[in-house]
Amino acid sequence: MYSKDTSIGINSTALEVFRIDKMNIQYEAMLGLTAELILDDALRTYKRDQLQKSIDEALASGNEQMFYQLTQELQELDH
Repeated sequence: MYSKDTSIGINSTALEVFRIDKMNIQYEAMLGLTAELILDDALRTYKRDQLQKSIDEALASGNEQMFYQLTQELQELDH
């Protein structure tokens, strides 16, 4: 059975269900934010790796303009 708080007329089971639902919503929100942070970090790491490879290629080919453009992009990514 359930108990009833006669001072406010709300049974404790309903309050407990509300608390659990609230905790689940908060937990799901935290999971969503964590997943977003992980995805953002993975994408940034991938972009950084691609830029570094392109910088190496620009250096190897002697393309100074491309080198400066790519290093600028890398600096912007890291800030």
